[in-house]
Amino acid sequence: MKSALVLGGTMFFGKRLVQLLIDRGVEVTIATRGKTEDSFGDVVKRISLDRTIKETIQQGLQGLNWDVVYDQTAYSPIEVKDVIDVLKGHVDQYIFTSTMAVYDHGLQRKEEDFISNNFNYELRERSQYIGISGYQEAKRACEAYLTRYSTVPVSFVRFPLVVGTDDYTNRLKVIVDRVKNNQEIHVYNLDLGLGFISSEKAAELLYWLGQTKQVGAWNGALDGYWTHRKLIEEIEEATGRGALVKEMEQPLPETTSPYAMAADWSVDAEKARLAGFKFGTIESVLRPLIEHYANND
Repeated sequence: MKSALVLGGTMFFGKRLVQLLIDRGVEVTIATRGKTEDSFGDVVKRISLDRTIKETIQQGLQGLNWDVVYDQTAYSPIEVKDVIDVLKGHVDQYIFTSTMAVYDHGLQRKEEDFISNNFNYELRERSQYIGISGYQEAKRACEAYLTRYSTVPVSFVRFPLVVGTDDYTNRLKVIVDRVKNNQEIHVYNLDLGLGFISSEKAAELLYWLGQTKQVGAWNGALDGYWTHRKLIEEIEEATGRGALVKEMEQPLPETTSPYAMAADWSVDAEKARLAGFKFGTIESVLRPLIEHYANND
């Protein structure tokens, strides 16, 4: 891989991906709306486009060539369609950042638990996909469209909850802060399992797929899973405070844990591990991160 287009690349693990590509000597172009500043300077090329406006995609990408495209920002099948239509014959691999939400709820879901080619969908704009169920349908539809119509090899990367000090959503920090401040936390069920991956490992997996030309569906996750109860216990240990946690059939929005799920949700990344990728354990990532939030405001 000598050149890569990153659709996105200025936030969270997309930013880590861009830096990793640069460090490995890849010529990088980032394509965004231009609303988020980055620190890459003149090391990267930049294209301004809006995924919801086809004309900007045509103007920005027409006639340009890359070895790999990393799609971090598609939230409707129309958006992937517009990109692959413009890049037909100009790219060798398309890597789509997907989510564990393509799977039905359950523990340690495997890649074969969702076959994208079997999913029926309609071409709809992102504004028509609402809430978690809409997000799930949108990502499934994106995978399905790429499976059926991409003229180049496609990789789908299905991530669980992504964590890191660079998580702009501050989801884990919110939970730690509530425990520190003796504020209530509401969940559906403390014993439901959750899957995680670090932003660092997410970026490394994306790079690895492009560098080794791996195609098809790939789960990316730290080994195993934690229950919400385990997460709270670790936070209590790090903060020295008891958590005010309540299980509720309908948690209140203002006090609901950002990680509150109505059922188990985690993925098994054995396929990638057997292919040589090492993720590490949840403990090795979450414990230091919880300590970081516990000891910093």
